[in-house]
Amino acid sequence: MKVTNILMVGVGGQGIILSSNIMSRAAMHEGLDVKKSEIHGMSQRGGSVFSHIRYGAKVWSPVIPRGQADVLLALEELEVLRWANHLAPDGQVIYLKNQMLPSNVEVYPEGVEAAIAKLPHHVLALDPEELVAKTQNKKTLNVAVLGALSRFVALQDSSWRAAIEDSAPAGTFELNITAFEAGKALTRQEESK
Repeated sequence: MKVTNILMVGVGGQGIILSSNIMSRAAMHEGLDVKKSEIHGMSQRGGSVFSHIRYGAKVWSPVIPRGQADVLLALEELEVLRWANHLAPDGQVIYLKNQMLPSNVEVYPEGVEAAIAKLPHHVLALDPEELVAKTQNKKTLNVAVLGALSRFVALQDSSWRAAIEDSAPAGTFELNITAFEAGKALTRQEESK
């Protein structure tokens, strides 16, 4: 079995760490070997946060080699461009159309979406407002994006559900499952366009 490489990126406070925990546990529920590496030292300052997740029959290193990520999942637009060089040539980008000012920057750079559209990869852009309208909760956007991701990786729904139950804060399971299903449904709509 080939090792699957998922790179999750965003800005501090968006839930990258929780998302990567859910993703890792979903793979573990399938009996796969999982390695994860994360950097979140700048998370409280609105800095870049990223997590490498690798799973398969046997995984030796937690770090995804540059140019080998199967999926780049981004909760912020500029982070897509920052990490695009980690994608495999046939890699998939899934990102929230969400702009957050980087630390110490007063004006968001222009042309970010246009630059993403020019990437030589498969790109799926998700509208955060549409997801919030379906879930009625902005705090679960990270889990909604995992629903989108679930359409691109070979993990069973039961594994995702168990991982959300294991990882989500107490009392938020139903809220997070609703978000996960909304992300999955929105992805189906985008794929059919």
